[in-house]
Amino acid sequence: MQKFQQLEIWKKAHLLVLHIYTISSNMPSSESLGLVSNLRRTAIQIAKSIAEGAGRDSDAEFAVDLKRSRAAGHELEYLVLLCRDLGFFTAEVHDEIALQVIEVRKMTSGLIKRIATMPEPIR
Repeated sequence: MQKFQQLEIWKKAHLLVLHIYTISSNMPSSESLGLVSNLRRTAIQIAKSIAEGAGRDSDAEFAVDLKRSRAAGHELEYLVLLCRDLGFFTAEVHDEIALQVIEVRKMTSGLIKRIATMPEPIR
């Protein structure tokens, strides 16, 4: 168990959430229950799963939450693409967010691999 606030991966995921909130606030109010809600929920899920996993009792349990986070990253990447294709995000905004999502997802995959190769501590 560790403090999630000290994890670099969580810090980047949290910045992604803040960025999603900022850019989605400029979307049409007609999307507040649609895409805006989904964007925010999915971005939060990425950071929330990392935080939740950090509090687990074992690395195996942590890895399960990291896999949830990674899956939410794929979902968010699609939602950002959809926003671009619907004209809600410029190509520049899309690319910026997509890079953040991909970076967090790669970090998540790396941490999952690292956890898998670590010996389980004797309790």
